[in-house]
Amino acid sequence: MNATHRTGHGAPDLSRPLVLDLHGVTDKTAFMNRCVRALPLPVWFGRNWDALADSLADMREPMAIVVTGWQAYAEASPDEWATAEEVFSAAARTSVEGLAVLLSLGGLEDPTGEPAQGSDD
Repeated sequence: MNATHRTGHGAPDLSRPLVLDLHGVTDKTAFMNRCVRALPLPVWFGRNWDALADSLADMREPMAIVVTGWQAYAEASPDEWATAEEVFSAAARTSVEGLAVLLSLGGLEDPTGEPAQGSDD
């Protein structure tokens, strides 16, 4: 899933992505908390996988999301991370307006390895 997924009416603006910073995240609760803080999710968002998939697919405008600091979560909770990847991929495929989810493989990563300010861990 290290590629851009895009469908729908509009093309996400890759020059102005939302950043979902997962530095310090090692479990689903912290992951969902970060999603709530970083993404324009509806107030009814239930902090579960189905609600995340539906919310992302139903966005009202094209959107690009760059996920940073995801490696520690993927290592600590591989099954949860696999589900997160599936959710991102499905939402991108079914998005009405256009959704791109990109995984940062470096460059934007925190070289200190310290959790991001306001970390949930």
